[in-house]
Amino acid sequence: MILMTTPSIYTPEQTACLDKARVPRHVAIIPDGNRRWARQREEMVLLGHQAGANTLIEIVKAGKELGVKAMTFYLFSTENWNRSKQEVIALMWLLEDFLRRRCEEMKEHGVRLMTIGNLKALSSEVQLAIEETMQSTAHCTDIDMIFALNYGGRDDLCRAFHKIVDEHKGSLKSEHLTENLISRHLDTAPWGDPELLIRTSGEMRISNFLLWQLSYSEIHVTDALWPDFSHEDLLTAIRDFQTRDRRLGGT
Repeated sequence: MILMTTPSIYTPEQTACLDKARVPRHVAIIPDGNRRWARQREEMVLLGHQAGANTLIEIVKAGKELGVKAMTFYLFSTENWNRSKQEVIALMWLLEDFLRRRCEEMKEHGVRLMTIGNLKALSSEVQLAIEETMQSTAHCTDIDMIFALNYGGRDDLCRAFHKIVDEHKGSLKSEHLTENLISRHLDTAPWGDPELLIRTSGEMRISNFLLWQLSYSEIHVTDALWPDFSHEDLLTAIRDFQTRDRRLGGT
């Protein structure tokens, strides 16, 4: 039997100066610029979001090749419900379509789908597509692709506090409420805090994303719009990360 091997994304020359021991384990990404990308081309906004969806899986494959173990994408925030009804419907349709079409590709490349955020507000069709894709990719161990859906950093903290209070059933004392306890109840607890945050389209804000978890993350901002963000851009971001002196508040 002949085993098929996946072609490398990067050349040895591209990764020669990369310290594999210092590749961030968890990378968070704010994939911004889909609508701007469409407007620049005088296309419908949906086409920008479709182009951005195509970028998602390619960047996950590139991250896997570089040694990243988890990538969290801020796809739909708690504030995004304020967009037009037509755009929200289109985004939800696109998410469901993406999961249906790309599930086999995820499995082929060892990509496990996970989510953070409050999924209860999503339609039953989208929730079903998410659940089925998570079940289908549950055995994949190469890299986790985490979708932040109906996610907000403040909401994450509120839900964590609610879970803590519910678990202690009235016995919670102030001295019990530690940073470690809060972290264990956040959506990102299975992966830990991201070491690196990447934001595309040049915007200089975190937009209510992972407010607690980004306390000591390195931040890399690029002017590239998300549909144009390439595996070379990801490599540049990780190389930039490796130049930082990460003292984490120490000396």
